[in-house]
Amino acid sequence: MAGQVVEGTNDGISAVAPPKKVLVIDDNHTIVELIRHAVQMHGKFNVIVAYDGVQGLEQFYSEHPDCVIVDVKMPRMDGYQVVRCIRGDSASAHTPLIILSAMVEEDDQLTGLLSGVDEYLAKPFKPSVLCATLDRVMQITPEERERRMTQLASGAQDQ
Repeated sequence: MAGQVVEGTNDGISAVAPPKKVLVIDDNHTIVELIRHAVQMHGKFNVIVAYDGVQGLEQFYSEHPDCVIVDVKMPRMDGYQVVRCIRGDSASAHTPLIILSAMVEEDDQLTGLLSGVDEYLAKPFKPSVLCATLDRVMQITPEERERRMTQLASGAQDQ
């Protein structure tokens, strides 16, 4: 996969930056391949995969992805736990996170948002929506992410 061209290097030659990495964590191999295909066709990201939450965290800390797409219902550790582990570590707290799940009730989505994800998408998904969401969460600043989490937490306490 081609990297992104970075203009304005000191020697006047354009450098090629490596593509960003997205970690996909889902126990359904078919879904993983659908996500991998959609993200790679988007052309901006390389995809790393894991098939349960524990393996996902291992991949996260060894590969240092730029974004994570995670399912909720998985063996050994669910997606909410994965998100809380990533958000609870100051070194990774601002990593963009997306839940992609068949659990689409309002309570499920609220639980996901309160666990720290930037977006909660429903399965089945449209590849174009997933890629647009991926682009959007990659643009969120750490300050915006922190402000949104504070607002969500205070709103949940009021209920």
